[in-house]
Amino acid sequence: MSISRLKIVFAVFCLAVLTGCSTTVSNVGNSCAIFAQKNGIFENWRRDAERASRDYGVPVSVLMATIYVESSFDSHARPPRKKILGFIPGPRASSALGYSQALDGTWAEYKTRTGQRGVSRTDFGDAIYFIAWYHSQSHIRNGIALNDPYNLYLAYHSGHAGYDRGVWKSRPVAKSAAARAQKMTQIYEAQLQRCR
Repeated sequence: MSISRLKIVFAVFCLAVLTGCSTTVSNVGNSCAIFAQKNGIFENWRRDAERASRDYGVPVSVLMATIYVESSFDSHARPPRKKILGFIPGPRASSALGYSQALDGTWAEYKTRTGQRGVSRTDFGDAIYFIAWYHSQSHIRNGIALNDPYNLYLAYHSGHAGYDRGVWKSRPVAKSAAARAQKMTQIYEAQLQRCR
């Protein structure tokens, strides 16, 4: 094989690898399309989701629905900044970041309790593993079934203690988001049955 052909093969290989590493996905309402788009050698979202599901017992559809509601699969999602005097960017509403929208303190707790030191909220595999861990903690602490996306999301949104206190009852935004998580879980589950 000539040097020029080797260069072409190498360029195509690099392009394929880099394409699999891009941070945005199209058609976030279709789990099969998401997994088809993110099926690279180094970044394989189906593999990451199935590993998290296997290790913590939370269905893949529930994990994916949580990410859908939290960040719509935006790796660098953050809450908007408050405006000072209507136009000066002020502080953000919270420290939430990444696919999971985990807060700084919750992420630090996860790293300490699991020994996961080099994880990042902007990495899909790390974020979905965190969500699986958090939902499993909701099962242990709050008695929520691992296949109950509505209540798992309420505990995710309100925190374990907040869920127990029922703070979500006076938060229409939390209940609406939990309903979206439940609906997306059903949609994703039906899709995943077709593309397994």
